[in-house]
Amino acid sequence: MRRRRPPWIPDRFKDTTKTKLGDCRIEFFDHHSNCLTKALTSSLETILLGSRTELLYFEAIAVGRSFASIRGYHLDGNKEMVAMGCMNIAGSLTSCYVATGSFSRTAVNFSAGCETVVSNIVMAIAVFVSLELLTRLLYYTPMAILASIILSALPGLIDIREAYHIWKVDKLDFLACAGAFLGVLFASVEIGLLAAGTDRTSKMKRESVTISFAKIILNSVRPSVEGLGKLPGTDIFCEINQYPMAIKTPGILIVRINSGLLCFANASFIRERIMKWVTEKNDEAKENSKEMTQAVILDLSTVTNIDTSGICALEEVYKNLVSHKIHLAVASPRWQVIHKLKLAKVVDKIGRDWIFVSVGDAVDACTSKMVNFSSC
Repeated sequence: MRRRRPPWIPDRFKDTTKTKLGDCRIEFFDHHSNCLTKALTSSLETILLGSRTELLYFEAIAVGRSFASIRGYHLDGNKEMVAMGCMNIAGSLTSCYVATGSFSRTAVNFSAGCETVVSNIVMAIAVFVSLELLTRLLYYTPMAILASIILSALPGLIDIREAYHIWKVDKLDFLACAGAFLGVLFASVEIGLLAAGTDRTSKMKRESVTISFAKIILNSVRPSVEGLGKLPGTDIFCEINQYPMAIKTPGILIVRINSGLLCFANASFIRERIMKWVTEKNDEAKENSKEMTQAVILDLSTVTNIDTSGICALEEVYKNLVSHKIHLAVASPRWQVIHKLKLAKVVDKIGRDWIFVSVGDAVDACTSKMVNFSSC
């Protein structure tokens, strides 16, 4: 018997099934290739339009902040986004193109000395009159003439001294500055936003993507791991590279992880860095047994959070140190870090007696315990 087709399914959507074993056949819906092509095309256009609109919004915010820094006033990005959203909602009722803040028209208004939004009203009226009456006269105007109007306003937006100052302070920031400038100059504002990082010149300030993300990723993957020493006459432990007069504690290696996150991105690097320091220090102190590393203190005061990869890295460091008969102490952990270490039972493995509030307490406890061990 054939199953009856429900009345709400059209005839063209057939579902035929033969009851004979091994000869079951289901005829699925017949999708026409042209309909599928149209659907995919419309979906792709929607995605591209959304990406284009988002880039235009970024351009508008970047342009607004550029001129806000020149004029010395604050620009609220949230209010700008709300204003552009309402503007495009109203424009969609009359089939208007997606509207955002234009860099070229803003630069022309700035060079002309405009102060209020009345200039936009006057400009809109002038454009409307030109489109209605002067279109035939302007049709044969070379693009070079139109471009010269915009280029005449650009020299005042470039600050060579500020760019040179960025070069002296941070080379990566200068790379972002140069990328944003070249991207806008030879391509478009959108390319400059995507290709570069953050251009922090006072005359041309653009927030971009690629180089900024690359810089953040580089700093996250390879954070600085510094050795600490005690300043003479104080109880302050600081980085030896910054303060060469800091004194190292014999038999104790104090390490500070200068990263807000101990996560999957940098856990392996930090683990390898710590073990490399321990190995190098022990190799240098083979002739003097008192200089051999007997305890390692991890200063986690700058680590605000940790994930499972970071916890596993700490466990591996602890196991490697124990195999070399070296004690591990943790100093100044934040509450989120110590909470996760408790949940992972890492605190029980290390020992609650080896968790300290400050580096000074950890050094005092390790020194006393090392004295006790040596006397035994």
